[in-house]
Amino acid sequence: MSRKLEGKIVIATHNAGKLREMRELLAPFGIEAVSAGELGLAEPEETGDDFIANALIKARAAAHGAGLPALADDSGLCVEALGDAPGIYSARWAGESKDFSAAMARIEDEVRNSGSPSRRAHFVSALALAWPDGETATFEGKVFGDLAFPPRGTAGFGYDPCFTPDGYERTFGEMSAEEKHGIPADGSKALSHRARAFQMLAAALLARE
Repeated sequence: MSRKLEGKIVIATHNAGKLREMRELLAPFGIEAVSAGELGLAEPEETGDDFIANALIKARAAAHGAGLPALADDSGLCVEALGDAPGIYSARWAGESKDFSAAMARIEDEVRNSGSPSRRAHFVSALALAWPDGETATFEGKVFGDLAFPPRGTAGFGYDPCFTPDGYERTFGEMSAEEKHGIPADGSKALSHRARAFQMLAAALLARE
């Protein structure tokens, strides 16, 4: 895509943890980011049947509401023993109160009751960028690893404390933002699902300052 992203954008989220990570990833590119929550935009109903569809719903709604390019993320944890649940319903498993401790306990119980010995899981992040004129671009990143019970660490957010990425002994919840993102100055490596999707977006649409 020849079109480049610059200036001010809307990050289509009301999730403080997700907003923080996306601002950290955008920081090297000189992009001014305001959140949908800060603009008072309503959260659209996520009716898509996969991560990219839901990310597009959020990005398009924010671009239309703000009249600015909008970046949305739809992400979740897919557990092998549970047929890749909670998947696109990851946030909903945490309930209205966003109680991810309860959601992680639910995953642990359901995995133990599944009869499967597998503790494999992966995170998915789908990024969608929408412009007010209707043009869109999408990118998807994944990271594979194992479930960790009991959960460990207080960094990150969501299901981070119960996921250990392949090649590491610590959970995402025990990693600094820099280690979790895993993007050095030359952009050659990305660890987390969101960082991997963002690296694809950056290569296509962003110019480093």
